[in-house]
Amino acid sequence: MAERPQNLSELVVVIAGASSGFGRGAALKLGAEGGKVVVAARRKGMLDEVVAEIEAGGGQALAVETDVSDPAQVTALAAAAIERFGRVDVWINNVGVGAIGYFWDIPIGDHARVVDVNLKGLIFGAHAALNLFRAQGYGTLINTGSIDSETPLALQNTYASTKAAVLSLSRILNEELKLAGEEHIRVGTIMPWGVDTPWWTHAANYTGHAPRMALLDDPQLVVDAIVHACLDPKEEQPVGWKAKGSDISHHLAPKLTEWVSAKLSKTEAEKASFMPETRGAIHEPVDDGLRIDGGIRERMRQEDAGGHH
Repeated sequence: MAERPQNLSELVVVIAGASSGFGRGAALKLGAEGGKVVVAARRKGMLDEVVAEIEAGGGQALAVETDVSDPAQVTALAAAAIERFGRVDVWINNVGVGAIGYFWDIPIGDHARVVDVNLKGLIFGAHAALNLFRAQGYGTLINTGSIDSETPLALQNTYASTKAAVLSLSRILNEELKLAGEEHIRVGTIMPWGVDTPWWTHAANYTGHAPRMALLDDPQLVVDAIVHACLDPKEEQPVGWKAKGSDISHHLAPKLTEWVSAKLSKTEAEKASFMPETRGAIHEPVDDGLRIDGGIRERMRQEDAGGHH
């Protein structure tokens, strides 16, 4: 059987959702460590920039334009990775679009799209990855969930539901791998708190207010957790003290935690500046948000200082 690489510099990693946010950050960090990185997303131009940055630092990378909600494109992504690098050691399902608002205010097409990307897209990625891993005898699948996987969040209804499903799927896959005797294949779930990435500006939004969330974390915290999980995945990995605290309190006092989190979500939304309804980037990609950081904390500081109407 092939040996699992023990160092980041030896890994071949596929990252779905790598044009901005955590995915972009993880790709750049893995590339800088000497890993071979296959980056996938809908925005090919942005992927090309990630590849150029990795190659400028002496790393190796490949960009594959992919809409994860199309299983044929996910299969093609796996094939492209194998053709270029000969194997895949780690597959990171870092996909996530959101629709913010009361459930009944969000159009049904937006709910469907969130499920198509966040759940079906993740299932297609997991299916491609696990079949590759079973053929080579080892591998690590990392699914990006959310603290919403454990603690449901009001005004992020279908998004939080898909993230709960991500954690459930990860747990089940670990059970099935044990049943099948595949002790060298592991599945981990990253569970961040709200993080300041372009996710917020890419989300569909029907609240009438610009998106915001209390105590947003810095994306580097999550990037570091994803990279660390490439060598040491955990079935459930809340990232940072806020996510860990929410996870613990939801286990101890679920109803209270859910009520507090719902009130927090509503209060935060109402603090924000006015914003017309938008479908965001969930159906069609947008050209902004090349960054890892979303700039949300900066806007919130201005709003809190009284800089909005």
